[in-house]
Amino acid sequence: MNLFDLKGKVAIVTGGNGGIGLGMARGIASLGATIVIAGRNEAKAEAALATLRGMGVEAGFVAGDVTHKATCEALIASAEKQYGRVDILVNNAGTSVRKPPQDISEAEWHHVLDTNLTSAFFCSQAAYPAMKRQGGGKMINIGSMMSLFGAPFAAAYASSKGGIVQMTRAMATAWAKDNIQVNAVLPGWIDTDLTKRAREQVDGLQDSVEKRTPQGRWGTPDDMAGVGAFLASKASDFVTGTAIPVDGGFSISM
Repeated sequence: MNLFDLKGKVAIVTGGNGGIGLGMARGIASLGATIVIAGRNEAKAEAALATLRGMGVEAGFVAGDVTHKATCEALIASAEKQYGRVDILVNNAGTSVRKPPQDISEAEWHHVLDTNLTSAFFCSQAAYPAMKRQGGGKMINIGSMMSLFGAPFAAAYASSKGGIVQMTRAMATAWAKDNIQVNAVLPGWIDTDLTKRAREQVDGLQDSVEKRTPQGRWGTPDDMAGVGAFLASKASDFVTGTAIPVDGGFSISM
């Protein structure tokens, strides 16, 4: 039995056109799965698709704003119509607003919660019937170490990521009977466009992360590939409801 064979499987990755999402997509693609990227930036997606196709797998793009339930339903329907099935869903779409809690506007609060948490709920809800029909599936929700720690600039972001962890546990218990495993990944400080802005906005962040991380560096999107491959494959068939830090040891270091 090959635990790490995803040939014939179809994976949807929201926000998969760069950063952590593309890293996860590359890991899943390395096992042979077809990848469907969902996002709003079609030009950026073309570069990601070229990377994935260069790995020898089929890859496609579905444009849309996954903060809306109807868009999530259309995304799942489109992937199922084009490729015949949906086996893996990576809920990665995300954003952040770095401000003290008292300065976060109503619009900013809803933007972060809708992008990070509501989209994951609606996409999972839409994917559930497709996975149930075919006898099972894998859902991978991208949380954050901010579900473990507090930070004065991350009230909205941390709230959304804490919600991701609890939503993951609820879905895991609800859908285990349908052979659907639902897990969360908690990335540490990964070098992406999103964290580049963090380094510009938070004084000393670059150095403090390197000093606290036992591996002595920031992560890269490719550091997310392995956990993506594991959670998408048969190797994780008895793993559900977990929240796995991928942070170079940041969360266990003083």
